[in-house]
Amino acid sequence: MSVTNDDVLHVAQLARLAIDDARLPGLVAELNGILRHIDALQQAPIPADLGARAVDGMPLRDDDRPSVALQRAREAFAPATRDGFFLVPRLATHGDAGASSEGDA
Repeated sequence: MSVTNDDVLHVAQLARLAIDDARLPGLVAELNGILRHIDALQQAPIPADLGARAVDGMPLRDDDRPSVALQRAREAFAPATRDGFFLVPRLATHGDAGASSEGDA
């Protein structure tokens, strides 16, 4: 399968794209190269077990946790919690910036 200048101009017209006349031969050559590559891929031998999976779809892994991340317990997102809050390491810059609230001590 290959495309001609008229094919490319027709598709460009349908897509309402302006194609410069100087650029047309390059586009035709690129599209024909892509089509040749697809033809080569279609003729490549496929192992029998891969072909069966392609017909049935991609193999699925066994899920060992809920598919939606927020369905997991909140504690699963942080290494430690206390009183419903996540405990995170103190940033050294808090003291450097002159923070003076009670929680900074």
